[in-house]
Amino acid sequence: MLNYVIRRILLMFPTLLGITALVFFVMAYSPGGIGGQALEADAGSDSAVAAKIREYYEKRYGIHKPKIVQFGRWLNQISPLGLEIKDDGSLGHFGFKAPSLGDSMEQNRPVMHLIRERLPLTLLLNLVSIPIVYILGVATGIQAAKKRGGMFDTVSNATQLAMWSVPTIWAGVMLIGLLASRQYLKLFPTSGLYEVEAAHMAFLPHMVNHVLVRGYLLDVIWHLILPVICLSYGSSAFLTKLTRGSMLENLGADYTRTARAKGLPENVILYRHVLRNSTLALITVAAGILPSMLGGSIVVEWIFGIPGMGQLGVHAVQFRDREVVLAVTLIGGFVSLASQVLRDILYALADPRVSYE
Repeated sequence: MLNYVIRRILLMFPTLLGITALVFFVMAYSPGGIGGQALEADAGSDSAVAAKIREYYEKRYGIHKPKIVQFGRWLNQISPLGLEIKDDGSLGHFGFKAPSLGDSMEQNRPVMHLIRERLPLTLLLNLVSIPIVYILGVATGIQAAKKRGGMFDTVSNATQLAMWSVPTIWAGVMLIGLLASRQYLKLFPTSGLYEVEAAHMAFLPHMVNHVLVRGYLLDVIWHLILPVICLSYGSSAFLTKLTRGSMLENLGADYTRTARAKGLPENVILYRHVLRNSTLALITVAAGILPSMLGGSIVVEWIFGIPGMGQLGVHAVQFRDREVVLAVTLIGGFVSLASQVLRDILYALADPRVSYE
């Protein structure tokens, strides 16, 4: 098992190399190239100023060099072992160095600082959504399997199919229009994760002159409700259908009939035997839910104006900001590959028949 995990971890590096190389060369050879908007914006200014700015970009980011050399410089930049990169973009001595994600071409700030600001917001959005997805999906799927063919099963199937069919972008716009618009209910805020005056709020809700002041915690929860609904409903619907199908398959298995013949209580059969054997399908989906929710958060963050990793990535793609695009790709690829390694480990823990030796 340990040897298999080590091999999978080592294989992550060439896989990440291939992912980032594909993104880099697609961006480099697309119309406009790297830093397209920055260079186009400078083209309308004074020719001498534009030439100086272009010279700066060429020296700082090496965008005038061959594409393969640019990609090699970026790999050297993120590697702990390689050539030292000086402030003017030139290369120094070879040896160990502090890896860096570089500086944003658009904001002229270290990419790591941007990620530190944006990543916690995306993680907060997903860490709230994922437990909701699994609790609702698994619980509803179990109840639908227990009452197969009944009213709950019929209504649940129709509801989950409808939820799975609704695009996230349409659902977000409709939720804002109906629940956050001034013309209708105005129950929730339209954008952001907190009010402007949140920095001056007390953390917990409290009473002031017999009026409840929600405080910072309730303010964030209030802002999270609509984004979490948009991020959760599709995955929850899919997980419900998967749990129901897997439970029904195991309820019809021979070991279930044997357990019933021995007189075991139905709840013991359902939760101790059937549910455990149904977790393999749930583990398979778990490896894809986190990456897919990170991808889905791009749409949700854009609709609700949440300054997370998704919004950062969209802006970087529009600006052709090479350093930020490759950093976001690297993080997304690592999360996807790490989820697959974790899935294989959970397989072996859930089913003793699974062996990687």
